[in-house]
Formats: sequence, C-alpha cells, structure tokens
Amino acid sequence: MSGPDHPNNADDVSGIWAYLPPEALAGQAGGPLSGLRFSAKDLYGVDGWPLHASTRAPLPEVPPSPLVTRLLELGATLVGKTHLHEIALGISGANPYGGTPNPLDARRMSGGSSSGAAASVASGQVDFALGTDTGGSIRIPAAWCGVVGFKPTKDDPLWPSAGVLPLSPTCDHAGPLARDLATILRVQEALSGTPLPAQSWEGRRVGLWQPRDWLDAQADAALSAFAGRVGDLGATLIPVSLPDMRDAYSDIVQSEAASVHRAALALQGPSFMPATLALLRRGAGLSAEAVEAAFKRRAVYRELLDDAMSELDVLLAPAVPCAAPLTGQDAVEWLGEAVPLRVAALRLTVPFSLLGLPVLVLPQPTPDGLSVGVQVVGRRGADAELLGLGLGL
Repeated sequence: MSGPDHPNNADDVSGIWAYLPPEALAGQAGGPLSGLRFSAKDLYGVDGWPLHASTRAPLPEVPPSPLVTRLLELGATLVGKTHLHEIALGISGANPYGGTPNPLDARRMSGGSSSGAAASVASGQVDFALGTDTGGSIRIPAAWCGVVGFKPTKDDPLWPSAGVLPLSPTCDHAGPLARDLATILRVQEALSGTPLPAQSWEGRRVGLWQPRDWLDAQADAALSAFAGRVGDLGATLIPVSLPDMRDAYSDIVQSEAASVHRAALALQGPSFMPATLALLRRGAGLSAEAVEAAFKRRAVYRELLDDAMSELDVLLAPAVPCAAPLTGQDAVEWLGEAVPLRVAALRLTVPFSLLGLPVLVLPQPTPDGLSVGVQVVGRRGADAELLGLGLGL
C-alpha cells in the first residue's frame, strides 16, 4: 500500500500524523510494554496501513516491519504513522504536506527527517516513537524538540531495518525517541530481555569533540556544561578532533537513494519536491568510480574513528549547531558567512551514522525555552554500556 494513492490524514493540523487509523493497533495484554503507546515513522511497513514517506512520488513496496510486530507482541500499542522530511532525505522536516512545527515553538522547524516522530513524543501524544537515522535523522529532531533519542549500533538485531523503506542501506538505522531516557531503557530491556543497570562514570575515559567554529554560543555552552558534569562524576575528559566526513557520506547516501527510487526517477514527472529531486538526480549522476572513491574515504574515516574510540569509553559531541531555526530558514550565520543549514547540522552527526556507532542524544534546554543537545557516542556494539552510562548521570 505504498505511494501517492494513499493520502495523508486530512484532519491532522499539527503536521505530526501521516496516518491515524480509526482504532490503534493494540499490543498483547500483559507484556512488558503494556500501557505504552508508540508511533512509527511513515517509512515502516505496517500490514494494512498506507506508506507514502511524506511524498507524492510513487514508492517501492515495503513489507511489514518485524520491529513493529515485535513491539506489539511485547504489549505496546501502535497509535499511527508520523510525517517526515520527504523520503527521509533532509534534516528540516520539509515535505509536500506542510511539514511539522516544533512543539517548543510552532514558528520553528522540528528537524528531520524524523520530524513527526520527535513531535509526537514531545507533544505527549505517545510514549515513544520509532524513527530512522541515516545522517542525523533521530538525533537532530530529538535535540531540537527537547526529547531523548537513541541510534543503536548499525545492524543491531534488536532494531532491524527490515520492513523499513530504505534511504541508504549503508547508513540507515532504526531507533526510538521518547520524552525521557527511562522509557527508552524500558523498550530496550523488553527487546533484549536483559536488565540495564546504571553505569558509573568514575574513571571513564571520555572524549570531547567540541568544534567551536561550528557551534553557536548556546550549543557550545551546553556541551561545556555537560562535559563539566561528567567530569564532576569522576570521568577524565580527553579532547578529540574529527574531520568533516560529508564528502564520503553525501556520495554514498545520494547514490543509494537514487537506486532505491530509480523507478520514480524514470518517470517524466516523478512528483518529488524540487530540493529532493535535485539530490536524487545528483546521486543518479554519480559514476561508479565516484561512489567507489566515497567508500574508500569511508574506510579511512572508519579506521580513524575506531582508533580514537579504542582509547575511550565514550565520546561527547554536540548534536546540533544551534537551537531550531525558523521554518523555511535554509542557512545559518557562522563567523560572518551564511552556511547552508544542511551543512551546519550534518557535519556534527554524519560521522556516527556513516560509521555505525551507537549514539544517545540527550536534550539540553536553552534559556529561551528552546533546546539543543549532546551526543554521547559509544563504541561499536557497546549499546548496553552506553545506555547504562546515560542512566548513571
């Protein structure tokens, strides 16, 4: 049931809901997640429900998501499907249906691509949401909407990407957002069947990636305050520097996205928004040699980051460069020049989805009632330890 023949929920004025069924899908009674309500980003296949990925373009068919099925078996109730940045190819939340206002300030964007997912939990309509993250798509809206986000290690079997419309199989991740860490821990424990005890920060070696030239004063101060807090808990802070990895990321993601949507791109009028279509056309136009070179750069970056993480327990990094911009704003002022918003945001988040490391995003409120965020990055596969450290704050 994919594609433009299945319109959005016409009664939703919040911009959150792509599809609200007449009745929610009730979870099995008595499960460990009974009583929790969740939403699914409209990339997840749900049997009998439409899937249109917040686009008017035709889409490939998507089978039912085993993750959604498992959560229902564990007792959680699925309320509906949420809007996103069109086909997940963007960080503002823009789509042909009007986008999703930020619950903290309706004049501002909620972030993307998991815009409706973040807003559905920030507004209290569900307890947790299923999002996806290819370059920052859980982490950016979590930070801007003031909620917690978790991007597991790439291909973690607890968070399968099967039954999810792909953007980039190399970089796609499935994961949750919630108003508090306790809810994410409850879901993780139910999926794993294993308790997650709090972990002490005492004696931990904590990397600090703080690219001040890429942050405004609020985002910089929030990261400094968070780092000071873990230092007070007994951690040793170690400065870390990382390069801008978007050169590898953009070529890989855009070429893979063009492959996913090749049938629509073959049409005379594929019905994507102009910005989305431009990125897809760019991806389709990349040569095999260019894509191979991007994967070689990715391999170099992976070795660099793995070497850095081998000496650390976790790494702290900013989640966003500033609080949520106004809807429609496509650039931010940085050191006297306008930097495209996509560049400003993705250069902070791309390394950890390009290379598949687990990341916990914790929102940091700003004095003006908005939010930025901190990424706590774990070693590959050390998801339980990362969540336990979050609990130990």
